[in-house]
Amino acid sequence: MAVELVFEKKPRFIAAINDSLLMIKRSCTHILRNSDQLLGAFFQPIMFLVLFATVFGGAVSKALPPGVSYLDFLMAGIIVQTVAFGSTTTAIAVCNDLQKGIVDRFRSLPMNNLAVLNGHVISDLLRNSISTTVMLVTGLVIGFRSSASVLDWLCITGILLLFTLSFSWLAAIVGVFAKSVEAVQWLTFVIIFPLTFASTAFVPAEGMNRVLKAFAVNQPITHVVETVRALILGKPVGDQAWLAIVWCVGILVVAMPLAAWLFRRKTSQ
Repeated sequence: MAVELVFEKKPRFIAAINDSLLMIKRSCTHILRNSDQLLGAFFQPIMFLVLFATVFGGAVSKALPPGVSYLDFLMAGIIVQTVAFGSTTTAIAVCNDLQKGIVDRFRSLPMNNLAVLNGHVISDLLRNSISTTVMLVTGLVIGFRSSASVLDWLCITGILLLFTLSFSWLAAIVGVFAKSVEAVQWLTFVIIFPLTFASTAFVPAEGMNRVLKAFAVNQPITHVVETVRALILGKPVGDQAWLAIVWCVGILVVAMPLAAWLFRRKTSQ
């Protein structure tokens, strides 16, 4: 007696979501089981926070408004810097999958082609959440205090998640475009280092020269930092919030389809 097996074919959209969820689980598992990544997520933000607070605190605090400590001023900048540099791990993970042939194995399976990118980008939220939590706890231990309300912290969480997604998709482009992990490291450094240090993350814009100040106050890192800083200190956000959102959404609108197109083009060769 013959037995006929009938498999129900899922709609393409539902199948794509399931594939992405599996890749998100895969990437998150790699983060939690990789001791090197966990150590980096724990110790790098602590190192930057303590070093900047102790080395630059005495000099920069003189330029701050009365009643604002440098540690409270610095916290927003260190959080955004950590998130920005944390996005580079997305580029490295994507490049590793392409170089080691993992994507070629996935192509032999009936799975969505972009699930790999979705997995690495979304799992970056977990990694940056760990780093941010560690940094806030460390800041509270060494004297950081915030005037933010519960609603303010929800807004901070939202803007940081949006910023993480935008920079992770930007990093995914680098991961697809680069030919080696070494190339990923220097390309992401060249992109992110000027944006973070030529901003108001660590010092006020008033002390910069005219050219540097013009660049610093008109780039996405500064708008995100100033939004988070105002919310942390319980001050009016002003135009910084919508400018930060516009920058992040603009990067997403450009980076997502570009990363998807480059990934399809590279994996179809």
